[in-house]
Amino acid sequence: MRRLLILTVTVLLCINCTAGVIRYKPEIIREYCHDSKAYTQGLFFNGGTLFESTGQFGRSSFRKVDLESGKVLRKLDFDKKYFCEGSVMLNGKLFLLTWLNKVAFIYDASTLKYEKTFSYPREGWGLTTDGKELIASDGTSTLYFLDDSFRLKRSVNVKLNGKAVKYLNELEWIDGRIWANIYTTDLIVIINPESGNVEGVIDCSGLLPDKLRTKDTDVLNGIAYSDGKIYLTGKNWPKLYEVRIVETKK
Repeated sequence: MRRLLILTVTVLLCINCTAGVIRYKPEIIREYCHDSKAYTQGLFFNGGTLFESTGQFGRSSFRKVDLESGKVLRKLDFDKKYFCEGSVMLNGKLFLLTWLNKVAFIYDASTLKYEKTFSYPREGWGLTTDGKELIASDGTSTLYFLDDSFRLKRSVNVKLNGKAVKYLNELEWIDGRIWANIYTTDLIVIINPESGNVEGVIDCSGLLPDKLRTKDTDVLNGIAYSDGKIYLTGKNWPKLYEVRIVETKK
């Protein structure tokens, strides 16, 4: 806990001492039920359907979720030796990372039938796609652009006014930019995929009210985008929120 507190303070100091980026806050449009036992690692829509990967050893899963009710429509459970992380669908395949296991899984996107396991050379954290390539994070300030066989095509270092932004976690591709949760914080950064420069910072503090928090409630983590709508949640959160972001004064 001490390490996480130091990590959070360090990241916040990095973000808050900078100028030249647009700052935003989310405004809640609608709220939905979310499984408070879902340790959210990946969140995305495909064909209008919500999917979610969850972590923890012995509790990792991949889920097809009904947005309106929060009900899990289908669930794949993983062996207790795996800690699942980010996930996304591309070219008819489901790609799913693991944290420390150094493997990634591929499934058929329509049937969720297992197809193969790939060796993965780094920690798995977040995963998204621009529709052509996979984009992955590993907890550092680097984002990796991969083909659908996990071969590295290029990488970019994420910077805010020239300073590295570490602990990039869950990712989402929105309108030509990469949105990334910064682990242990209530912050989301908006990243230019070519330069790696942070162009915006979204402060999501207070999104989940204190009255809904329990001892199991964990950090903000989960960004999904569909049909022009943005959705946010967190690890073991009881709610998923549709939001719009509004610019705030510095």
